[in-house]
Amino acid sequence: MKKRILGTNGLEVSALGLGCMGLSFGYGPATDKNQAIKLIREAYEQGVTFFDTAEAYGAANEQLVGEALAPFRKEVVIATKFGFKNGDSSQGQDSRPERIREVAEKSLKHLKTDVIDLFYQHRVDTNVPMEDVAGTVKDLIQEGKVKHFGLSEASVASIRQAHAIQPVTALQSEYSLWWREPEKEILPTLEELGIGFVPFSPLGKGFLTGKINSETAFDKSDFRNIVPRFSEENRKANQALVDLLGKIANDKNATPAQIALGWLLAQKPWIAPIPGTTKSHRLTENIGAAAINLSSEAILEIDNAFAKVEVQGDRYPKHLQERVGK
Repeated sequence: MKKRILGTNGLEVSALGLGCMGLSFGYGPATDKNQAIKLIREAYEQGVTFFDTAEAYGAANEQLVGEALAPFRKEVVIATKFGFKNGDSSQGQDSRPERIREVAEKSLKHLKTDVIDLFYQHRVDTNVPMEDVAGTVKDLIQEGKVKHFGLSEASVASIRQAHAIQPVTALQSEYSLWWREPEKEILPTLEELGIGFVPFSPLGKGFLTGKINSETAFDKSDFRNIVPRFSEENRKANQALVDLLGKIANDKNATPAQIALGWLLAQKPWIAPIPGTTKSHRLTENIGAAAINLSSEAILEIDNAFAKVEVQGDRYPKHLQERVGK
C-alpha cells in the first residue's frame, strides 16, 4: 500500500489506517480477543501500518492492539488518545498535565511499547489552557515517551494555539461524503500549517457501505442508537445517498465503501482515513480502496451528484455535539 506523510515532521503512515475502537467499544459486543488480534495482523499483512486506539476505548482495546502489533512494532505507527476523566468518555474531559502523564504511562504499558507514535487530545478541555496541554505533550516528546502530538475534533482556534507551542502532526475528526463540514475552515487551516488529517468514520459509521437501511436493528449497546442521523426516519431519508453511491460504485466496478474511501484519499495527499471493521472480508474490501484512483472528472461527478442530496439528522446527540469544535 502507498504511504502518506502526516505533518511536517515526517510521520509516514499507510494511506489507509485501521480504527480499532469497534473491536471492543461503541458498536455492540466486543470481538473475541483472538479474532481481534487476527484481524489487526491481517491488516498489517495487507499493508496497513497505521493503527488507532484510545484510553477511552478501554484498557482491553489498547492491550489487544499492543499484543497484536508486538511482533512488528518497529514497522507500525500506533496512535492513542488522552482527555477524559478516569478514561471514561461519559464523565467528561480531563486534560490536566498530571492526568496526561498518567495516561501516557498507562498506554505505554498497555501497548507494550516504550514510545507512543502519535498522542492525541481526544477532545479539547476548555478548563485547561491549551498551552498546558501542548506543553505537557512537548515535555513527553522531549523525554522520548511520545513522538508526535495530535488533536481530535478541535476548532481552528485550538489548533493554532496548540501548534504554536508544539507542532501538531495530525488532526483526527469526522470527515466523509456525508459529513463535509471540515472543508469550510479545518482543511484550509491544516494545509496552511502543514498538519495531516486523519478522518474517522470515513464510511459514515457504516452507513455508506450500503449494508444499513431503515430496518436495521442495532445491538442495545451500539451508540448509533442515540445518533439522530441513525433514527429510523432519517435512515430512510438518507437512503438516497447510499443508492447514489451504489450507482457510482457499480459504474466504476467497485463497492460503495471503496468509492467513499477513494473519494477521501483523492481530496488531499496528507489525508489518511482510518475505517474500522470487525470482519476480515470488509477489511480486505476497505484496503482495496487504496488502489482506486478516481480522476478529477470522477470526483467532480461524485461531488455534483451528492450536492443534490441533503443529509438528514445531526451526527451527534446534543450532549456529544457540545464537546466538538472547541
